[in-house]
Amino acid sequence: MPKAAQAYVRFIDDLNRRVGRFSMYLVFVMGALLLYSTLSRVLFHVPVNWVLETTQFLLSAYYLLGGAYTLQLDQHVRMDLFYGRLSPHRKAVTDAITILFVLFYLGVLFLGGVSSTHYAIAFGQKNYSAWAPPLWPIKIVMTAGIFLMLLQCISTFIKDVAAARGKPIA
Repeated sequence: MPKAAQAYVRFIDDLNRRVGRFSMYLVFVMGALLLYSTLSRVLFHVPVNWVLETTQFLLSAYYLLGGAYTLQLDQHVRMDLFYGRLSPHRKAVTDAITILFVLFYLGVLFLGGVSSTHYAIAFGQKNYSAWAPPLWPIKIVMTAGIFLMLLQCISTFIKDVAAARGKPIA
């Protein structure tokens, strides 16, 4: 593989490892917010209406920012009827072909995310709730997560092609 491709793989893998590890801690933030909401409601009889939406936004950020890291670790769920029986070479070829479908899907999803984010910013889109938070922050995070996943798919494709050629990138 060319040095530029190897450098790309190393950079994107490192970036998504850092973002993925950061996003893992969002679970603790969500737990703390839900605990705060429960204690506020039960002990002081003061419901907090913004916590549920905030934790929903954090959960969206959690799984979209962690998606690229999950792909990097090859931990996404897959249906394994025949794949497990394939040789490492055939697995690499199969992965290199099927990742192209994922790349197409993520490309379309990314374009939709950019359009939706632009709309939310341009028109000040707010959620339809009592709290009515602006939606542009979470849409930016969601679009960034999809973009990172797209970059990780390209990295995975490069690694699969290298493995199929018998020269894996470590």
